[in-house]
Amino acid sequence: MPRNLYVNLPVKDLARSVDFFEALEFSFNPKFTDENAACLIINERTGVMLLAENFFAGFTNKPIADARASTETLLALSLDSRADVEAFMAKALAAGATPTIESKDYGFMYQHGFADPDGHQWEVFWMDEAQMPNG
Repeated sequence: MPRNLYVNLPVKDLARSVDFFEALEFSFNPKFTDENAACLIINERTGVMLLAENFFAGFTNKPIADARASTETLLALSLDSRADVEAFMAKALAAGATPTIESKDYGFMYQHGFADPDGHQWEVFWMDEAQMPNG
């Protein structure tokens, strides 16, 4: 049976984060969205829970990492084409993202990266697995 995956990310300003991801044409699941959290829909089995920092803190005994100062995770999002990667990056930068890596073209894969307003690092990529080198 397929499993669902929910990635939980702390955010300083939930409304600002929702606005940012709506500018990237994501939608949110209203069943899991309130004043403390917003469930960004990746697909029918995957979501990213944007949690207000004080709410997020209730789920852990560890300090919350400052994603602007250290890397806590790298979130990779596949897209349908190289052109989609470029278009997505343009939208992200226009919405306030900061580029984190230069684009890289490996022939079979094209990738680019940005940090969202809270510093979480996202990689957007296109890959043609049939063109991957063996090995």
